[in-house]
Amino acid sequence: MRDRHVRWIFAFACIAGIGGAAANARQPAFTTPEQSRALAAAGEAGEFAQRLRAHQQLLRRERTYYPALFRAAYARYPRIPAGMLEAIAYTQSRWHNLRSGRDGTGNGHMPRGYGVMGLYQGEGFADQIAEAAALLGVDAEKIKRNPGFNILAAAALLERALRAAGPEPDIEAQALALQRYAGFSATGAVGDYARASFAFDVLLALDRGVDDNGIRVPERAVEWERAFPVDMLVKLHAPMVRLDIQRDTVEAAGIAIDPISEQLRAQPPLQSADGIVGIASTDYGPALWVPSPNYSARGDSVREVVVHTMQGSYAGSIAWFQNPDSQVSAHYLIRSSDGQVTQMVRESQKAWHARSHNPYSIGIEHEGYVNNASWYTTAMYNASAALVRAICPKYAGVTCANAYQGAATSYDGPKLGASVHIKGHQHLTDNTHTDPGINWNWSRYYSLINPAAGGITLLDTFESSVGHFVTSPTYSGSTTGIATSSSIARNCSLAHGGTCSLNVRLVDNASSSGDWAVRLLSGSGNPGSNVALARSGRIGFWVYSGGTGMSVAVGIDDSDGTERSTSRAIPANSWAYVEWSLSDAAQWIAWAGGSNGAITASSVKLDAIWFYRAQTSYPVNLYVDDVQLRN
Repeated sequence: MRDRHVRWIFAFACIAGIGGAAANARQPAFTTPEQSRALAAAGEAGEFAQRLRAHQQLLRRERTYYPALFRAAYARYPRIPAGMLEAIAYTQSRWHNLRSGRDGTGNGHMPRGYGVMGLYQGEGFADQIAEAAALLGVDAEKIKRNPGFNILAAAALLERALRAAGPEPDIEAQALALQRYAGFSATGAVGDYARASFAFDVLLALDRGVDDNGIRVPERAVEWERAFPVDMLVKLHAPMVRLDIQRDTVEAAGIAIDPISEQLRAQPPLQSADGIVGIASTDYGPALWVPSPNYSARGDSVREVVVHTMQGSYAGSIAWFQNPDSQVSAHYLIRSSDGQVTQMVRESQKAWHARSHNPYSIGIEHEGYVNNASWYTTAMYNASAALVRAICPKYAGVTCANAYQGAATSYDGPKLGASVHIKGHQHLTDNTHTDPGINWNWSRYYSLINPAAGGITLLDTFESSVGHFVTSPTYSGSTTGIATSSSIARNCSLAHGGTCSLNVRLVDNASSSGDWAVRLLSGSGNPGSNVALARSGRIGFWVYSGGTGMSVAVGIDDSDGTERSTSRAIPANSWAYVEWSLSDAAQWIAWAGGSNGAITASSVKLDAIWFYRAQTSYPVNLYVDDVQLRN
């Protein structure tokens, strides 16, 4: 039986063109450390963008090989729901074949992941590779190095977890199967939260759908309120309730649907039964509090903020920092998909992240891998910068203006002295790490930490990834008149600034004669995932319409509800800039949640961009670029 299984695997590998020498011949070439060092020497902004585009081309070329391998895995394991393998690969590696040492992996942050599925091989987590090798009857090295076997190995492990859930597992059983699959060894409330976070990230990719630089995960609406218990949904910041159900099946113990954001909210702040996993951090309001046991007394005043890359996933890092044997931690962790912030060590305590710098530094870990820029989303940059802006005023030794803003590098240097207060792990003396690496845009980060008076804050540029506008046009229940085949995707053939924009394709709903009103949500409708905007500014964006008759507006989450702006007509087949003053009541109308038709809070959040058009039978392509706040 084992021999026959091996023969089948070998045939699968040969058909897919990944066996033996063919695998080595067809693997795309990635930047070597020497090449990265040479590219980093110039370090100018234009060259950074050029390098980023070249890297994206390499990623797109690599990703062309994977859809056929996913199809073969589904054929072998038909129990697995469509899209779930692609969503796991997106969550764990962003569809990049992780290889120890060649991707900046294995530098001690956390257990290494291997292959496009990011499978673990022990080191404090489960030995998924050994388990899958036994299930498939193949050598573990093939699973680590060959993308076809790696995807098949993940499918075998996932199918085993799904089989335990019954013949046709529903969404709740699928979420539980993903938690069993995750491979984290942490126990208790934090371990449960880490596994739920992994399942949430996978299901979020399915719920939103992904179409970016060759990654394609088909959108599939997730019944969030059935996937997780209500209290866990609140902690995970589930994007919105998408199923029409009776409200009393969602409300429980002070938890209800927020009528503005369409999310679950807890009041008062919720905690787990043992009081460990809380909703809010006491140091930084937007952060979730999930404590790590790995800390000690600080013994020195804070005078440094250290920027890290996790070399792994957000959920995996939460689990790893909970492990006392790991001997590592950080104060804050930031999720790539939406900028969610988790705090694991109080700022008054010493986290274990930067060796001799621990006594006087605050460490911020960012989800992802140093050699893949697609992890560094606009949402992540904005969330991280907002956190740093909140840290600076609290400590006399930390000044936001004294942040590093030079060239990104792929190596552990240059070393920066005490005069630079905000810098990377790679810049520290007595450290040999290379994060956040060559793909972290320090000049962009500096401008977000230090928004110039009278300047421009870019909320989404769509250059390397989509940061806030990540859900389809029909994701919001407020959208009317268009079909579910309407879509969004980054487009790098038409742009106003830089090289890419967001293509919004609107397709008419043939069963409806209603006019189009499209609410393109920012941050999946979750205000916490968006950037705080000062009421003195002006919110705007560039827009291009491929059809006539379009008009646009924006929605703003205010203190008393959501206000919607007056609409602006836009021309066809040309770029137009539209903006609205947040302080001019004449430009706003009341919309939802008891709003009064004026922006009244001193700090507000962008809710959505709106598109309007009279009903039409033909699709319309729109392009949005450089969503921004002008002071």
